[in-house]
Amino acid sequence: MGHSHSHSHSHGDDLIGRNLLISIVLNIIITTAQVIGGFISGSLSLLSDALHNLSDVISLVISFIAAKLSRKSASLQKTFGYKRAEILAAFVNAATLVVIAIFLIKEAIERFQNPQEIESTLVIWLSLIAILGNGFSVLLLRKDSKKNMNMKSAYLHLFSDMMASVAVLIGGLLMKFYEFYWVDSALTLAIALYLIFMGYDLLKESYKVLMLFTPEEIQIKAIVEEIQSIPIIKNVHHVHVWQLNEQETHLEAHIDFEKDITLSEFDTILQKVEKLLFDKFQINHINIQPEYGKCGAKDVIVQD
Repeated sequence: MGHSHSHSHSHGDDLIGRNLLISIVLNIIITTAQVIGGFISGSLSLLSDALHNLSDVISLVISFIAAKLSRKSASLQKTFGYKRAEILAAFVNAATLVVIAIFLIKEAIERFQNPQEIESTLVIWLSLIAILGNGFSVLLLRKDSKKNMNMKSAYLHLFSDMMASVAVLIGGLLMKFYEFYWVDSALTLAIALYLIFMGYDLLKESYKVLMLFTPEEIQIKAIVEEIQSIPIIKNVHHVHVWQLNEQETHLEAHIDFEKDITLSEFDTILQKVEKLLFDKFQINHINIQPEYGKCGAKDVIVQD
């Protein structure tokens, strides 16, 4: 069997960890202030924002632990190490976004039915503090959010909460100057719908990786056609393509040869296959099982 792989390593792991820790501390402070202020003012949107901030703290802790775990070395019992830790963290964090959103929708509907007067001045000041704190955290994680799903999930939690605080601020101003108390529930509902919108795509992406689905940008038929265009290769079958994480895409396949070649000849052909798959499909981990005259299924996809 031929095997090839290549790795790309980030040198900013320590910086990512530091930024996550700063964001965790900031969100603990914001959450505490919003819970106290929410009960004093009676603002549902402020309490819902505090709940979302609490979820931010949990999601940031999960992201921090996952980032640390992903750097641990592989072992005999964990041959892939913890390379899926960040994907799992992204899935959990995306799921919490959706669950919190459903809870907020329920609370907003109940408050619509029973509107209450709210201490809007306190709401305004606390939402301003939350905007500043979350805004700073968003800036810290913005660059890292483009690197992987884990950091993106943490970033989305913070970004959506910053936007929620902006909505709370607008609601506080409308309640203070125009006594539109129903706007508190309306903004809570809008925040919830926004969370569902933001969380669903990330949940879907991380789910696909966890389920070993072939990345959408990779067409297996195109891979088979490219490999079979190499002289002496008769058939490519039993193909699997999946992502271990966002940096590693794996392929395993059986290749049927026209004649009984030597091991050195196979190595030469394998190098061509490796280069072709990396250059055209960005597949960087390849396992090939060479065959000649072997009986069995020759379909591209074979259910194991």
